[in-house]
Amino acid sequence: MKKLLTILLTAFVVNAFAQIEKNNRSSLSIAQIMQDEAKWIGTSPSDIRWSDSGNKIYFDWNPDQDTLSSLYAYSLTTKKIEKVSLEEKQQFPGRVSDVSSDDSKKVFVRGGNIILKDLKKGTEKQLTSWLERVSSPEFVMNDSKIAFTMESNLFTIDIASGMISQITNFTTENKRPEPRKSEQDKWLEQQQKDLFVVLKERDAKNKARENQRKAEETEKLLEINTGKKRVNRISMSPSGNFVSYMIMDRGNSKNTSVTHFVTESGYTEEQNARAKVGAEEGSTEMGIFDVKNNKTISIDKSQIPGLKDLPDYLGDYPQRMPKDSSEMKDRAVNITGILWNENEDLAVLTVLSIDNKDRWIMLLDPATGNLELLDRQRDEAWIGGPGIGGWSFSGGTMGWMPDGKSVWFHSEASGYSHLYAVDIHSKKKTQLTSGKFEVSSASISRDKKRFYLTANKVHPGVTHFYQMPVWGGELTQITSMEGGNEVTLSPDEKYLAIRHSTGNKPWELYLQANKAGAAAEQLTHSTTKEFNAYPWRMPEYITFKAADGAEVYARLYRPESQEKQGPAVIFVHGAGYLQNAHKWWSDYYHEYQFHNILADNGYTVLDIDYRGSAGYGRDWRTGIYRHMGGLDLSDHVDGAKMLVDKYDVSPGRIGLYGGSYGGFITLMAMFNKPDVFTAGAGLRSVTDWAHYNHGYTSNILNTPVEDSIAYAQSSPINFADGLQGALLMCHGMVDDNVQFQDIIRLTQRLIELGKENWELAVYPVERHGFVEPSSWTDEYKRIFKLFEDNLK
Repeated sequence: MKKLLTILLTAFVVNAFAQIEKNNRSSLSIAQIMQDEAKWIGTSPSDIRWSDSGNKIYFDWNPDQDTLSSLYAYSLTTKKIEKVSLEEKQQFPGRVSDVSSDDSKKVFVRGGNIILKDLKKGTEKQLTSWLERVSSPEFVMNDSKIAFTMESNLFTIDIASGMISQITNFTTENKRPEPRKSEQDKWLEQQQKDLFVVLKERDAKNKARENQRKAEETEKLLEINTGKKRVNRISMSPSGNFVSYMIMDRGNSKNTSVTHFVTESGYTEEQNARAKVGAEEGSTEMGIFDVKNNKTISIDKSQIPGLKDLPDYLGDYPQRMPKDSSEMKDRAVNITGILWNENEDLAVLTVLSIDNKDRWIMLLDPATGNLELLDRQRDEAWIGGPGIGGWSFSGGTMGWMPDGKSVWFHSEASGYSHLYAVDIHSKKKTQLTSGKFEVSSASISRDKKRFYLTANKVHPGVTHFYQMPVWGGELTQITSMEGGNEVTLSPDEKYLAIRHSTGNKPWELYLQANKAGAAAEQLTHSTTKEFNAYPWRMPEYITFKAADGAEVYARLYRPESQEKQGPAVIFVHGAGYLQNAHKWWSDYYHEYQFHNILADNGYTVLDIDYRGSAGYGRDWRTGIYRHMGGLDLSDHVDGAKMLVDKYDVSPGRIGLYGGSYGGFITLMAMFNKPDVFTAGAGLRSVTDWAHYNHGYTSNILNTPVEDSIAYAQSSPINFADGLQGALLMCHGMVDDNVQFQDIIRLTQRLIELGKENWELAVYPVERHGFVEPSSWTDEYKRIFKLFEDNLK
């Protein structure tokens, strides 16, 4: 009987899917848009880089729909694109390289060995030949030597003589401590010396020999034993006098595991995965090695201001507030980056507090370990934003100004990520860019006269490439194509290789002279005939007012013949820190195509850059602090109201869906706003933030132990009793990001609450980002059926 029931249920689902697909009024099918991207859409060029001579643009591409992409090159001489031969590819310079101060030489690693290239002659010279792999080559000591790392130690090679010298002596073996002598042992030893003259004489001779040996031998390189901790990011000062290094402690957190059920072996297999938020995190310590004096220098962190400053959220927990200053402890910090000065033995450090509420830029005197403050950025939410660090905890991008006495960096001090410079001696700060837009990347030109930067100055969803006088001034827009413009400058800075796309056209490669107003020439044509046959909609780019008065940017897709009081679907993009209401080709290309199918079938589709999205400044970025499912959810509720008021959508026929953070918002909407949303599909959804990772979650919600209020009001599992509409949940069983346990815990909660109007679809071989076209197809057929059954 059970077998018969299973067969009947399976037949019912298959027939239901077939009927839904039959009712699809679009010329597109779900199976069609979810097939392999290379075969259906085509493969856009990626990983753009120039040859050293500047006469070729290299990029990865797959116009022939091979199994994998290949390396191609466009020749500025022949004006042709050709696949790069294996021989030419093998001679390709390594990605990590350094150029001499006069731009005449370049050093890089190929096949684990150091290669020195004369950029004017185009000739190469291999400086090493061994089996060990080296990394991080850089010119030092007025370009006379090359420093590099091998087996966690720093070496230099003299370019003229070829002599290789070891500069550091890091060891990670744990030394066995000398046996401790008891008082009894010491007494016996002294008695022997007092009784026997021969022992006294031998001891005196041994000490004399040891003193003589030490006087005659060359001083040994100081051994720096790091025990079980790992050494990385070793960097030599340009003078060669100092070496900085990071010692990393991985911590002792308990990791989760993911069970794989569909395996080649036929057995279930366990895979180690991440720890959960609040677990003990790893830490880093920076050290300085004084090469000339063969000693280590400790960095004096006590000179960092504000280490005892408490976060504002502790005001909600008065019982945990210290009674007086004696109970206040210094917050832990990580030094995340170092920038050596070319002219004098000084360095600039970026320091992040472990709670990520402070970033300091400090001036370091490596000879003494003393620190001086250059800039402090504090955020009661968390430090982030373009060029500042975000989730990578890099501390941000920065560099030396042409005067060699000032450092430029990104800061959100004005509310948007802009460029600043600070004089390391006078400590005077200068704001270089300003306005209600963000600078996402910046670099200084070869002649040191201007900045090149990328910013969304004309619209939050449009990126352009600009130049600006190095000490600030008017921004000159160089690119002109509306949409997304990812620029790679040629080595001589005469040309731009531009990866450009629009809201309805995938990325292509263009070439443009580095001049404002110059025309851009399209070099690649990547999309297939089949893909081009459909008239893909250009989304309407709109704004609407949220209940608190904020302006919300969104994409809108409308059917050609809109039904009065018709249905609508709101798509919720994922998080991390991104935007989707932009004017370039979306990473959510499956969803973009699905929105065209929905519009063909009479749905109005809205895609919102809700609170927490990238591109809109600090206040928007941190609008979800301590309450995910607060303003980010209300933005979607306000979007639904806007659809009803302005676009003739029925208030009882609105659904929503999304994956990851989008799945989380879908759950919060279905549990907390059942009067607004009739149906929802939550994909790979976070259901309880206390079970997500540390790096992302602790920024926004602190930790469960420190801020239980934030977790209680932000986790959908606490609101599951509010479910009234139809809910579809889809989850990969081997998801090592938002793990399968997350959705299973919510499932058990729904069962215990007696909820019936929900469905869980599981995908045994899928991780967080689905890969198999069959999984994508099944998932989106279910989503389409959910909306057809409940919104039509």
